Amino acid sequence: MRNAALNRATRETDISVDLNLDGIGTAVIDTGIGFFDHMLTALAVHSGIDLSVTVDGDLEVDCHHTIEDTGIVIGMALGKALSDKSGICRYGTAFIPMDEALGFACLDISGRPFLVFDCDFSSPAIGEMDTQMVEEFFRALAFQAGITLHLRCEYGKNDHHKAEALFKAFAHALKQAVADNGGGVLSTKGIL
Repeated sequence: MRNAALNRATRETDISVDLNLDGIGTAVIDTGIGFFDHMLTALAVHSGIDLSVTVDGDLEVDCHHTIEDTGIVIGMALGKALSDKSGICRYGTAFIPMDEALGFACLDISGRPFLVFDCDFSSPAIGEMDTQMVEEFFRALAFQAGITLHLRCEYGKNDHHKAEALFKAFAHALKQAVADNGGGVLSTKGIL
């Protein structure tokens, strides 16, 4: 089984993540931030990864620590579940429309973390989630999981739709990348 369960507690957040890469997309999410819960649920459902996330964060300050730290722990859990990365397709790409918005994700589970993020939001927040935290979440996840990740909103007007298109595009690209390739490590080096 390709799964991982992690807990990370700091003075700002206490986060538990349990994920199963070979799940059916079951989501049990409670971060205290409604829109972020919605996005993590979409991530689980569209990737087919069973994901349980419980967060007790310092929301009296703002949403930053809760969202960034959740990205850190999900990224750590992904890295642990992928182990030596043998037998995976490694790459994934997806375009996802969400009404008038079109999101794009392309990723490489390479062990070389990087994020290219290209999405302009017109509002400071979606519900209780600061729009700038979309990028921070994906940066934290990508760097902890060792993923090279390119995310772009091709176009769109509604910030909810733009963010959701990016989360779903990432989910579909991740689903491709973690799929079984029937072989060993997909690298000329022999390791990732």
